Amino acid sequence: MALPPKIITNKDLEEMVETTDEWIVSRTGIRERRKLEEGLSAADLAEKASLEALEAASLDPSDLDLILVATVTPDYPTPATSCLLQARLSALNAGAMDLSAGCTGFIYALSVGHQFIKNGACKNILVVGVEVLTRVTDWEDRGTCVLFGDGAGAVVISASREDRGIFSFSLKADGRGAELLMVPGGGSAMPASLESISNRAHFIKMNGNEIFKFAVRVVEDTLFEMLAEKELKPEDLDFLILHQANLRIIEHVRKRLKLPKEKVPVNIDRLGNTSSATIPIAIHEEIRAGRLRQGDLVAMVAFGAGLTWGGLLIKW
Repeated sequence: MALPPKIITNKDLEEMVETTDEWIVSRTGIRERRKLEEGLSAADLAEKASLEALEAASLDPSDLDLILVATVTPDYPTPATSCLLQARLSALNAGAMDLSAGCTGFIYALSVGHQFIKNGACKNILVVGVEVLTRVTDWEDRGTCVLFGDGAGAVVISASREDRGIFSFSLKADGRGAELLMVPGGGSAMPASLESISNRAHFIKMNGNEIFKFAVRVVEDTLFEMLAEKELKPEDLDFLILHQANLRIIEHVRKRLKLPKEKVPVNIDRLGNTSSATIPIAIHEEIRAGRLRQGDLVAMVAFGAGLTWGGLLIKW
């Protein structure tokens, strides 16, 4: 994983907008978040996380067949951040492409990579979730500026004949809810202009109440769908790694499933919502702490802009 060193605390936000530490913690569970320094970009965070992932996998960049980067905050509209990353890594044998699926991006990218591995087209794939959300955060909007942070997480998936790996996934979307969470400006529908900039259209706009209701519903539905497919129950899980959007959502799902806290990792209090990076960062932290071990049954579920949602079942 890769995190910027700069920390923005709730106390810092109290001096920027009309809010309080108590209000932020009670509604989101967030106490601080990271902010990338000026002059750096998503590619910088992605590179650092990717080098760590390659080292952990004992692979050289030349061993990679494909690079998949999940992000909604790329360095540029074009070229893809994955191409910039490929050049930095000197992974010149690898194809490269970005995926945009909001906060579900890492789940989508990992599922896509899984298909390339499964059909024999690729042997080693780098999958990265990276976001610099503070660049599209409206620091005058007290409803959203408390939520988001910057970070990256990366994994390598490889072909194997061992009895482990990804064995179930679910990808869903409902574009009818697109306006509930979006950055209106900057695309072909609303190109950058003096008007779009003055209207603050290049920042995140979100209907928090509707997203909350949507998230609680789809997380449970997705998890039960995947478990039922494999004739499993929630108590069979060693870990449930959820997208870190709101502590209330995480706790609601955990209690509904009657899972102990140690099975449902939380880092939103320290990092905020890093969108497509939340799940790979959580994976790294659990491995580093020695809690996530080979043979564990892991479920991952995320939801985000689009609207999109999805999940994976993995035997680690």
